[in-house]
Amino acid sequence: MKILALDSSGLVASVAVVEDDRLVAEYSVQYKKTHSQTLLPMLEEIRRRTELDMETLDAIALAAGPGSFTGLRIGSATAKGLGLALDIPIVEIPTLEGLAYNMYGAKDYICPIMDARRGQVYTGIYKFTQEEATEGMSQIHGEAAGGLCAQPSGCRFRTVEPQCAVAIEEIAKKLNDLGGRVIFLGDGVPVFQECLKGLMQTAYSFAPPHMNRQRAASIAALGCIYWKEGRAVKAGEHIPVYLRQSQAERERDERGGGTA
Repeated sequence: MKILALDSSGLVASVAVVEDDRLVAEYSVQYKKTHSQTLLPMLEEIRRRTELDMETLDAIALAAGPGSFTGLRIGSATAKGLGLALDIPIVEIPTLEGLAYNMYGAKDYICPIMDARRGQVYTGIYKFTQEEATEGMSQIHGEAAGGLCAQPSGCRFRTVEPQCAVAIEEIAKKLNDLGGRVIFLGDGVPVFQECLKGLMQTAYSFAPPHMNRQRAASIAALGCIYWKEGRAVKAGEHIPVYLRQSQAERERDERGGGTA
């Protein structure tokens, strides 16, 4: 199994290739250029240096949203174009799940936060639990909230609160109600760090620099699991997950220009 992963949902542009249980390559950049200028050249560099035959790919794992509207559209267009050309499916990875997966094996609650502007964050709550897993096959139990993703190692990735767009006060209250230690990560941390200091009533920490931003390697790892479970869509059917309207759409509706 060979999967190409793309993440352009936030400030980071990231590309990775995973073959079976091996990370073959990962290329991430967080700098001034837009993802439209960086994503395809990064992919080409990985293809050239690893002598990757694109025809051998089984699927494309994509950070499907939420996130930057422009970034999501760039990633979506890239993944759909490749998927259609290669006739392979897209494995849609919720952006916040991909971010949380950076903290694989952590015992604390994991709360990724992305700055959604207008006083809100894109966020969710996740947790890894050590439980007996079915050998050789991952499993999903329950609905989105409280679902468990089991892996052969026995470390299960659990969605406590599915990704959403809320005020920072709302997610802080939910974490306080849970009562356990929390790890925060994501580009929303620098924006809301001081605010969290006043809101949090339970122990918390912030992820270190090498783990606190989007990584295509995490998208690829989840992509392998979800692909085996049949959680893939045809390339032409993929639609980014925005969670809320873009600024242009909000301004249009405020002017009364929305369509019926």
